[in-house]
Amino acid sequence: MAAASWYHRDISRVVAEELLAKAGRDGCFLVRDSESVSGAYALCLLFQQHVHTYRILPDDEGLLSVQTIRGIQAKCFRTLPDLIGAYQQPNNGLVTPLLYPVLRARQGADEDSDGEDGRGGGHVASAVPAGGAGAGTWLGVPIAGRTHISQQLHQRLQEQVHSSPASDFMGFMAEYLNHHLQLDLEALRHGHPQLRHLSTALVTACRALHRRIDFTLAGLETLARVFDPPMSPRSPAREQVSPRATAAPGFLTSDPDLELLLNKISTVNHLLSSLEKKVLKSLQETVSRHNLALPSVAAAPPPAAKPLAVQSFEVKVGKSQRAALTVDVESGTVAITKRGSGSPEETIPQDKILQLIKYQSVQSKVRLVYDREPQRSLSRDFIFPSARKREAFCQLLQLMKIQHSNLDEPDLISVYVGTWNMGSTPPPRSLASWLTSRGLGRTQDETTACIPHDIYVIGTQENSLGDREWVEFLRASLKTLMAIDYRVVALQCLWSIKIVVLVKPEHERRISHVHTSSVKTGIANTLGNKGAVGVSFLFNGTSFGFVNCHLASGSEKTHRRNQNYSDILRSLVLGDKRLSAFDLTLRFTHLFWFGDLNYRLDMDVQQDILAHVTKKEFEALLAVDQLNLEREKNKVFLRFSEGDISFPPTYRYERGSRDSYMWQKFKPTGMRINVPSWCDRILWKSHPETHVVCNSYGCTDDIVTSDHSPVFATFEVGVTSQFVPKKAPGSSPEPLACIEWESIEVIVKTASRSKCYIEFHSYCLEEAQRSGENTSQSCDIPGFLKLGWSAKHLPVLNPILPDLEYLGDQHLLLSIKGVESCESYGECCIAMRSMIGSMAQQFETFLFHRGEETGSMRGWMKVRVPKDRRSTRERLYEWISFEEEDAEPAADAPTCPKPPLQRLRYPSGALPHHEPQPWGDAEPPPAVLCRSRPRSLPEPAAGYTNPAYFIFEGVP
Repeated sequence: MAAASWYHRDISRVVAEELLAKAGRDGCFLVRDSESVSGAYALCLLFQQHVHTYRILPDDEGLLSVQTIRGIQAKCFRTLPDLIGAYQQPNNGLVTPLLYPVLRARQGADEDSDGEDGRGGGHVASAVPAGGAGAGTWLGVPIAGRTHISQQLHQRLQEQVHSSPASDFMGFMAEYLNHHLQLDLEALRHGHPQLRHLSTALVTACRALHRRIDFTLAGLETLARVFDPPMSPRSPAREQVSPRATAAPGFLTSDPDLELLLNKISTVNHLLSSLEKKVLKSLQETVSRHNLALPSVAAAPPPAAKPLAVQSFEVKVGKSQRAALTVDVESGTVAITKRGSGSPEETIPQDKILQLIKYQSVQSKVRLVYDREPQRSLSRDFIFPSARKREAFCQLLQLMKIQHSNLDEPDLISVYVGTWNMGSTPPPRSLASWLTSRGLGRTQDETTACIPHDIYVIGTQENSLGDREWVEFLRASLKTLMAIDYRVVALQCLWSIKIVVLVKPEHERRISHVHTSSVKTGIANTLGNKGAVGVSFLFNGTSFGFVNCHLASGSEKTHRRNQNYSDILRSLVLGDKRLSAFDLTLRFTHLFWFGDLNYRLDMDVQQDILAHVTKKEFEALLAVDQLNLEREKNKVFLRFSEGDISFPPTYRYERGSRDSYMWQKFKPTGMRINVPSWCDRILWKSHPETHVVCNSYGCTDDIVTSDHSPVFATFEVGVTSQFVPKKAPGSSPEPLACIEWESIEVIVKTASRSKCYIEFHSYCLEEAQRSGENTSQSCDIPGFLKLGWSAKHLPVLNPILPDLEYLGDQHLLLSIKGVESCESYGECCIAMRSMIGSMAQQFETFLFHRGEETGSMRGWMKVRVPKDRRSTRERLYEWISFEEEDAEPAADAPTCPKPPLQRLRYPSGALPHHEPQPWGDAEPPPAVLCRSRPRSLPEPAAGYTNPAYFIFEGVP
């Protein structure tokens, strides 16, 4: 079955329909894995320009049959080829016989076994846990001192050489034992257990093996392409290796010599992954036995926690007057002092500060609104020397509000995300610039750089350190910088790709439902030198997802990188299992995706890129950035956001310096050009109407051990807590809130005519609900299906709690599913906050499935809240708002800026946008406390990108 050319394994429904549409003949067919039933298949058949999908189900005995309607006897077959062969005959119940198989596209050759610098061959497996009985026991003979350790080991090596055919290889090891072991031992004594010189010796010794593997691998790939089935020139080069295909015995294991070769490769992998750890353990025991103290960095006494220093900012008040703003976070006050005055003109307690308004038109300007007796309120504008100083002032005020609030659970937390391709070399002793977001780009101001974040998420690639060693190094670094002993939430590794999540001790109890997962996307999706690791968890009531990936390298591998992204999106098992049918990007309130994405710049390096970098003309380079171009085409990272890039390309630097790029590399196959590029990126996607602000995005300029620079981003994220109703339940029946639908209209990209239903999921519902079948259906434009539901066929949903404060934080996940196949045609997320009120509000959103945009949805709905449950409170992050226009208000009566409304990225003119009131008929908040906050969605696009939206407007 694995060799059947019509079996496309786990391609998506959309891709299957595209392949059949390209084939274009009635009777064209292919088979893919079912998306709704594990172990089942989907037979897709083209007839009269429509795709008909039949489910192929296994029974208890493993026999396969096409699903039939009740009462009709199913025909059973032992294998999938037998079933396909039978249905190639007429009169078997299908709309047409299976006539023309659509062949599987061949997969392009992947990159070499590891990083482009060729250094990673011996290091990628170093993170793989390896045991081995007796590790560390071969140094049991007493040794008089450090000098004798090398002699003793060299003597043991000489004894082994007589019985080993690898005398040339042993020469490298003898060189290490004679000249470099002492250096590793000395570093070990000073608390640096990286064994850098052993790593160098192993790389040198394995270099010939690395070259031979490259040559052999290239030959094998060429041979494999010779036997690939013919493919259409228009077909995309994509092929996945399913577990069924890899598990089935092939001809390789039928030959004893080839089986022996595979066993040898496996043994080399095990030895390389375990050798460094074995040497490290043995040397540690030796040093300990001879009282050669091994000071641990983590064991050093932490510095005493210091209160935040009082910070002062020079500002301009009015047109020319100068003043100083002094922020005392510990005492909770802001003082205003005019220049030349010895004492503050005014001191404002934090509880009197009502609102902080950031001007969009003047990035360095802010308005402070506060209570001052006997007047009701007062507003004052301040202009800072730079936008960065303004952000630092706002962060300090935010921190002051948090520290002095009387809330048991936080409304707002700070999240640090870092990514670094370490280049298979140990890190420097200090990571201070990386962990405090200092360097190039949008960086933290010195007044806020050392404020500890609530969560640190560190992603690395080509990390040669051991798992525990790396975690403890990070914890020790943070303890030195922040005087906080951070707790480990999760560690997930795939070869040399690692992700570590650390939180403040006081947040440890707020973390629950931790899940980890990994996906291999290396050669044939079976090697972990490329791939992704992920972590997900709940912080009180807010779900977080983090994905660290290392995608295919090479300027010409854009399509392969896109495929890596799709594979990771489909295969990572994270989040609530009840939401496993939904697109990964919809399962979390906040999803952060980062790593060495390896997208390059499509521009000549010597004449153009270097000149633009020198002049800091980054806009011209970002216009040819492959990731930006692919995102514009909706190929990857749909509806993700990324901070503004104002730092130079982070790859490929000369190691040991940041003065020049090493864009030429000589390999056995010839010279390779690695253009300077922004390979290392951090993106995020959040549910609509949630609070997330990127406060910094940049790279370091002083960490030079790798050819990549570390990249950082920091975020201010709104979170929810377990809601406790203010009104205790009594004996009388509790009033219920209800979610009512007036109508829903859906456009899906499909050649099917299947009837559909809608599934509704939410944490505010006891269980998932579903609608009836669609009441209207049309396919006026080929390739798109328009569906409609009336109120009668849509369920009334009753949330588990009726309180406005609770419902305003909830979201609904909707999935459009085929009645026959139960497979999803697309999923979306709707925020309930804007739908609350007695009048129905219109919503509009995109549909996604497996990382692809598959259509759109719009409709009318309302969330009704009982009158006695409409009280709410202001979140700590809602007192900061944004002002679009620089209008001058009255001095003693500040006008509240109009909140920026959530706008989805619809093509220009595609759908009319309805602006709902944020809270419907609920009691309005105080006039000064506007609910304005920045959104995470990108700006509207400039043109049509999806013909599906034309149908809504009647455009032919």
